[in-house]
Amino acid sequence: MSEFDLFRISEDHEALREAVREIADEQIAPHAAAVDEEGRFPDEALKALVATDFHAPHVPEDYDGAGADALATCIVIEEVARACASSSLIPAVNKLGTMPLILAASEEVKARYLPPVARGEAMFSYGLSEAGAGSDTAGMTCKAIEQPDGSFVLNGQKSWITNAGVSEFYTVMAVTDPDGPRGRNVTAFVVEKDDEGFTFGAPEKKLGIKGSPTRELHFEDCRIPGDRMVGGLGEGLKIALRTLDHTRVTIGAQAVGIAQGALDFALGYVKERKQFGQAVADFQGIQFMLADMGMKLEAARQLVYVAASKSERGDADLPFFGAAAKCYASDVAMEVTTDAVQLLGGYGYTKDFPVERMMRDAKITQIYEGTNQVQRVVMARQLLKG
Repeated sequence: MSEFDLFRISEDHEALREAVREIADEQIAPHAAAVDEEGRFPDEALKALVATDFHAPHVPEDYDGAGADALATCIVIEEVARACASSSLIPAVNKLGTMPLILAASEEVKARYLPPVARGEAMFSYGLSEAGAGSDTAGMTCKAIEQPDGSFVLNGQKSWITNAGVSEFYTVMAVTDPDGPRGRNVTAFVVEKDDEGFTFGAPEKKLGIKGSPTRELHFEDCRIPGDRMVGGLGEGLKIALRTLDHTRVTIGAQAVGIAQGALDFALGYVKERKQFGQAVADFQGIQFMLADMGMKLEAARQLVYVAASKSERGDADLPFFGAAAKCYASDVAMEVTTDAVQLLGGYGYTKDFPVERMMRDAKITQIYEGTNQVQRVVMARQLLKG
């Protein structure tokens, strides 16, 4: 391998991109506006992704999965997000929900819960945040108290849970030792949708990603068998944070996809739209905007791909690169989509064109899986640690 090959995406990855893009263009994009307008789950996208094994490509082959590496998974998410951000949360949240199992669960737990996800029979969500514990994850109050028979009784709630209600399984973090040291008293469990005492709040009314339901999880004396624990007792928060190191990269990929979709549409528009007797694209001021959009988008993509490679290898500096990829790409997505709306002028502000949806969808990428302010704290800490 020459030194130059290190900076080239493999032919397999490019072939994957082409395959996903074709499916996204033909079977997902045509429904994106309706999914947003009606606030409904993108069933067409789920069907298309399951049929092609793109709904949870990260699941290892040992558990009936496609065994896609972290970069391949990011490419899938990016290409789906280019067409419909809500739909891209199918593969992204399946990875988020199952990553704690992949990192830390017993073989029995993995064998029970990963194959149904790989086969497309179930989706997996992730329950960490609470109404009073968003960025301060260690401040959670949801409790799981061990019983004499080895089971745990779960009481409390979780907030802002992506794909809640449609997912069959949930990785939930709860305090198992209320008097224990803060942050080291949390344990992870798998909760099943039909567990007694487990219910959902009303769907949130959101600015964007309206096709992906966001709801609260409510637990009232919900009994969880002890064999559904993920990792060891008291290891839940450590597992949760390790999970986010990996999955923040997928949010960066989602942000890149949203931004690419907006840039693609804006480019087509300014080449066709005429003002003062010439195409809008011929004006230098417009060209400077396009150049900045393309430059920043490509920088974001490269940062995401480097972070994905570090995720695959488990590099020690993944916490910095995962935070950087998510933070930078989401900031770029917000900027690029806002500029895309500007390039379309008044039309950009209407629902007749997709860029206003993309602008609304981009905003959440700066907030979930850790706000960009928190990402900067993570990066600074890593730098200061050397």
